[in-house]
Amino acid sequence: MTDELDIANRKILAELVANARIPISELARKVGLSKTPVAARIRQMEEMGLITGYRAILSPLKLGLTHVTYMEIRLSDTRQRALEQFNAAIRLIPEVEECYMIAGGFDYLVKLRSRDMADFRRIMGEKISTLPHVSGTSSYVSMEAVIEQNWLSPEE
Repeated sequence: MTDELDIANRKILAELVANARIPISELARKVGLSKTPVAARIRQMEEMGLITGYRAILSPLKLGLTHVTYMEIRLSDTRQRALEQFNAAIRLIPEVEECYMIAGGFDYLVKLRSRDMADFRRIMGEKISTLPHVSGTSSYVSMEAVIEQNWLSPEE
């Protein structure tokens, strides 16, 4: 679908990712179109399912969630029912920021945010280790975020 996007749509998306609350008039000025075509393009991209919603992006640091851990999770059972049970259960853990099923030496890669190491240990003991079918984990603590972004370059 991104192959079908022209440069104007890419610019609109990049601006919306940077600031979803940008007024249409300012957005139109930044992308070099008038307000009506910009509004129509946004509506079309929403209808296409390219734009799925708008949300506030919170600062994990200001919320005290300074500890980032990436975890490999291995399951004892990878049949469809077991995967569905694990997926449903991990979605209920608010500290899990991202979770991906992986093809490789483990089954899931999880990004988890916590206040500190003690909070992480609590989450591990009370939540992660009790998830259905978990047979093992490996954790990697992030020392520094070099790049964290959610954007679409207008040139892509």
